[in-house]
Amino acid sequence: MMKIWNFSIDLDHEEEAVQLAISNNNLVIQYLLNQQENQAIHGGSVPGRCFIHRDRESAHDRLFNDYFSETPKYNDILFRRRYRMSRSLFLRILHEVEGHDNYFTQRRDTMGRLGLSSIQKVTVVFRMLAYGLPADVVDEYIKIGESTTIESMKNFCRAIVEIFSAQYLRSPTTDDVSRLLYIGEKQGFPGMLGSLDCMHWKWKNCPTAWAGQYAGRSGSPTIILEAVADYDLWI
Repeated sequence: MMKIWNFSIDLDHEEEAVQLAISNNNLVIQYLLNQQENQAIHGGSVPGRCFIHRDRESAHDRLFNDYFSETPKYNDILFRRRYRMSRSLFLRILHEVEGHDNYFTQRRDTMGRLGLSSIQKVTVVFRMLAYGLPADVVDEYIKIGESTTIESMKNFCRAIVEIFSAQYLRSPTTDDVSRLLYIGEKQGFPGMLGSLDCMHWKWKNCPTAWAGQYAGRSGSPTIILEAVADYDLWI
C-alpha cells in the first residue's frame, strides 16, 4: 500500500508540473502575440529612436519669407549664389516635380499636422547637389531629418529623369545638328557643334587596387567627365 500511495503522490506532482508548464507556455504565447499586435499597429518613428520636434511649419515660413515671398529677405543675386540657379528656374523645376510625383505635395499626417512642403524638400536636394553637403547638415535650417532628406534626393532624381530625359537627356537629332552647325557658322566657327571640356571629379572611395589607374595630377584618384555644350548650355 505504501508503494502505491507514494506512486500516486509522484503522479500528482508530475501532473502539477505539467499544468504549470502549460500555464507558463500559454503566458509566453500570449505575450508574443501582444508584442506582434503592438508592432502591427505602431506608426510614426521607429521604436527606440529619439523623437525631435522640429517645428517644420515655422521652418517653411522662414524659408518662404527668406527666398520666395513677394518681398524676400534675400535678393535674386543671393538666391542664385545659394541655389546655383535663378529663382524662376527653381520654381519651374519645383512645379514640374510637384506635379509629377505626389511625394512632393504637402500633406497632413495622421495627427492633422502639415507635413514638409515641396519647397523644403526640393531646397534640401539643391543644397546637397550645389555644395556637396551631407544629408544631416540641412536639418539645422530646413528642419528635415536625414532619412527624409535622402528619400527626397532619390525621389527628386527619379522625377527629373522621368520628366526631362526625353528633351534634355538624348542624342542630338538631325535637325539639332543642322541648327547647331548653322549657329556655329554664323558665330565664326564653321563645323562646330559645341564646346568640349573636361573636369576631374575626385573619387574619394576609389578601391585601392584601382587607385593607380585613376591617379590625377593632384595624386588623388579622379574620374574625368567630358561634356560637349552648345551655345545655350545644352549638353
